[in-house]
Amino acid sequence: MKKKINLIVKDNEKNLRVDVFINKKENEISRTRIKNLILDKKLKLNNNTLEDPSKKVSTGDILELIIPEAKKASLKPYKYKLDIIYEDEDLIIINKPAGIVMHPGAGNFDNTIVNALMNYDKNSLSNIGDKLRPGIVHRIDKNTSGLVVIAKNNQTHEHLSVQFSKHSIKRIYQLLIWGKVRPSKGKIETLITRSSKNRQMMEVSKTKGKKAITNYKTLEIFENQNTPTLSLLECELETGRTHQIRVHMNYLGNSIVGDDKYKKKFKKITNIDPLLEKNLINLNRQFLHAKTIGFIHPKKNKEMIFNAILPQELEIILKMLRNTGK
Repeated sequence: MKKKINLIVKDNEKNLRVDVFINKKENEISRTRIKNLILDKKLKLNNNTLEDPSKKVSTGDILELIIPEAKKASLKPYKYKLDIIYEDEDLIIINKPAGIVMHPGAGNFDNTIVNALMNYDKNSLSNIGDKLRPGIVHRIDKNTSGLVVIAKNNQTHEHLSVQFSKHSIKRIYQLLIWGKVRPSKGKIETLITRSSKNRQMMEVSKTKGKKAITNYKTLEIFENQNTPTLSLLECELETGRTHQIRVHMNYLGNSIVGDDKYKKKFKKITNIDPLLEKNLINLNRQFLHAKTIGFIHPKKNKEMIFNAILPQELEIILKMLRNTGK
């Protein structure tokens, strides 16, 4: 059933953006969803349809927001064994391997995490987002591995979306980069926008885009006669922009090992251990792993933190790097 929300702007609420005003009144609905509903012509301001989420409200304005009945996704189940590390009646935590995309999109409509979830339990997924993304609250890239939280109902989806939009979700990644960063730990704070040269890529901009903040620290540096200089880093996200860590590392001049999109041109590696070189060259993914996710459980109202160890193909490279230094 569709839902109707009616609101009147009080004097102390004037000059707020309309999406911010609605979000303050209805904080169970994420601002992103409110914005999408406005763009989808679901808001009337003083009886006129409004499509601009940035419009400022005035005292006495009457708003009517329609929240349509959620659409059912028509998605083909995909027989794929999900690595579920936690599940309750509200959510699932999966450890996603590299090589599989999160949801259907151009070029791949059937072999995705969403299709695997449909196969696992199609009747227990939230359906308030995009119809091709039931349960999906956030994403990690196809060639990144690690932890993802899936919403099993709409209340959980909204609750988690609000936590993501407030940047209160704990997300820690491990990554191997070329070279070493100076200082060895710090904060990268930039704007990130879509690349003007390639619409599938993002880039740092001085003037436009969304604020992106990555905290990083160096865990290990590998530097000896048999290896190129490489560093194992841990990054904790304060924001969650598309390709954020990959873009930020590229911006520093230390792209992630195995990243085929955001990479610097490197000279041929000389004097390298042949087996290590083979493993680095044949790594068909980026060395980036979503190791930790933490959030407040929507129903239990307590903090939950989950960790996932590095997958074997990444752990092998680390072991070889540690051994060549001996």
